[in-house]
Amino acid sequence: MAASPLEVSTRVPATGERANATKALVILNRKARHGRADASSALAHLSRSGFELIEEQVDRAPLLAQAIRRARGRVNAIILGGGDGTLTLAADALVDVQLPLGILPMGTANDLARTLGIPANLVAAAEVIAQRHLKRIDLGWVNGTHFFNVATVGLGTGVARRLNRRGKSRWGVLAYVFAAAQVAMRARPFSAHLVTESETIRVRTVQVMVGNGRHYGGGMTVDETATIDDRLLHLVSLEVEHWWQLLPLLPALRRGALGGTRHLRALRGREFEVRPVKRRRIKVMADGEIAGRTPARFRVIPQALPVFVPGNDNRTA
Repeated sequence: MAASPLEVSTRVPATGERANATKALVILNRKARHGRADASSALAHLSRSGFELIEEQVDRAPLLAQAIRRARGRVNAIILGGGDGTLTLAADALVDVQLPLGILPMGTANDLARTLGIPANLVAAAEVIAQRHLKRIDLGWVNGTHFFNVATVGLGTGVARRLNRRGKSRWGVLAYVFAAAQVAMRARPFSAHLVTESETIRVRTVQVMVGNGRHYGGGMTVDETATIDDRLLHLVSLEVEHWWQLLPLLPALRRGALGGTRHLRALRGREFEVRPVKRRRIKVMADGEIAGRTPARFRVIPQALPVFVPGNDNRTA
């Protein structure tokens, strides 16, 4: 079977290897936590490395996807500066155009960049793009929306509601901790059916999260075995009745060491469905963005997108 053009080579040619520079659409989210950081040095580094940069200003979320789709046939790569929310808003369009993605981490948590081993320093992140090493990564999908890191049913909605730009700008990753603590103290369990590829499990839970990548929530680990190209989703259900029962679970959640931990249910698979009992319609969040309501149907999209990654980083392999 013939390979697609992106599968033939894992490297985009540099200027010295062909007559024209690698054209790249650059979109920087200036509203991200570090969106006002000076990216000029990073962009200059890319220009010196053989990229012809076409920067476009986007000030509204719907325009981001439109700009990416318009770029098909005009550029050879997409470079996005922003956080995980920016990347999630772009995900559907990125899948459509199938252009290599370069990431300049400018958000608060930058969990996808952390998963991929992309450094937080913008010039160092630009060097990752300049090296032109590509890796095809999986994406998660829930109710028609793609996500990179994690989708949640339960606590995640309240956490996202309490997070705000001012808090993230002031406290950084700690803003996630403060928001999660406030929400957890008011959490009420709900009953749901978890439908896997082989069985249906009834649970009483305060949150079900389904991870595609390795990290979420500012460095929490979905599962210590998770990688972003393992062709699997990793489901974790927090099955507690009282908020204080969450406290002893925090070390396991931080490390992703979930095996045999009381009040934690961990499942792996390619597809899941979360169906609350009594037909409750609970909001679903995907990387901090609303992705409809339950019932929530999840599946993994293997090798969905080519991304520039460090050439010697095997943590996601």
